[in-house]
Amino acid sequence: MYRVHCFVWAIAMQVVSKDEIFRLLKKFCEAVAPSGFEDDVRQRVIEELEPYADKLWVDAMGNVIAVKKGRGEGKLMLAAHMDEIGLMISAITKEGFLKFVPIGGWRDQVLPGQRVLIKTLSGGIVRGVIGIKPPHVMKPEEAKQAIPMTELFIDVGASSREEVERMGITVGSVAVMDRDVERLGNPDRVTGRAFDDRVGLAVMVAAFRAIEDSPVDVYAVATVQEEVGLKGARTAAFAIAPDLGLAIDVTVAADVPGVPEHEYVTCIGRGPAIKVMDGRSGSGLIAHPAIRDLLIRTAREEGIPYQIEVAPGGTTDASAMQLTREGIPVGTISIPTRYIHSAVEVLSLEDAVNAARLVTAFTKRINRSWIESVLRRTVK
Repeated sequence: MYRVHCFVWAIAMQVVSKDEIFRLLKKFCEAVAPSGFEDDVRQRVIEELEPYADKLWVDAMGNVIAVKKGRGEGKLMLAAHMDEIGLMISAITKEGFLKFVPIGGWRDQVLPGQRVLIKTLSGGIVRGVIGIKPPHVMKPEEAKQAIPMTELFIDVGASSREEVERMGITVGSVAVMDRDVERLGNPDRVTGRAFDDRVGLAVMVAAFRAIEDSPVDVYAVATVQEEVGLKGARTAAFAIAPDLGLAIDVTVAADVPGVPEHEYVTCIGRGPAIKVMDGRSGSGLIAHPAIRDLLIRTAREEGIPYQIEVAPGGTTDASAMQLTREGIPVGTISIPTRYIHSAVEVLSLEDAVNAARLVTAFTKRINRSWIESVLRRTVK
């Protein structure tokens, strides 16, 4: 697509701001789009990327891929996943209650008492609540324990299975938590559901807009089904065959009461995190040292606050990208987030802004010479 560079540049100078990150985050998080059902958020991402892309398409898996041409000295793949964890309706009782199974990694204790949004076959939304057995009829030992997901149910106010089906809900319908994105008392801190990884999407979109005259061609990929096996990143990376990749995702910020300081992983408000390792015992990603070091040098030279991240569990699209084709050198930029995989995740808009700045500045420092001398060395 033809782009008027001066016009885009003028807009890009205003894109990486707290207000713009908040706007993007709110727009993306309003979508009901768990893994495998990303249609609603996909269209929102397309709307934001299309004006800035030289080429844009949706692949067979459902990934959105936008390309901004640089000087042709290589290919950089940015990946941020569109999907969120959710629930899938597995049965409807004759009394009109919905049983469900998880899509992605839920903890049983965060679900009781939540309101949910259920997507119907026609694309409509039905509201419900996750109910439990009344505490008055629980045995004493039951009241003290987390209630297993198998004993929970969704109440949509129906009196029969037939009434539920008339609402458009069937086995296989999906649901997410019913939460808006809101600023907290400190307006830099925001809360909502699906920040994992809609904030990564917001950062990627903001950075993609701001990148101009890059030495490398930049592929911004909004991936699908990350929460259930890093699936979209794997196929997209195979098709693109980038010289290197960056995943943009959230990471644990455990800086809350009851957690020893040495277990915080990261703290919100202290800048984006540059990942060294994730997964249990390094089973996820060990970042390519040259990419890690360039990210650190970039942050220092640009005056961007940053943290070093060693995550004890979980991983990102970078792990799938790394093991594609003959291997792709990858790194990860993380946005510190409290209460990940809950309905009340919390992050700092300033951290997200600085993550976008870091992606943009990093891109400027990649060229063919660096790729061939540092990432893919010919010895003889």
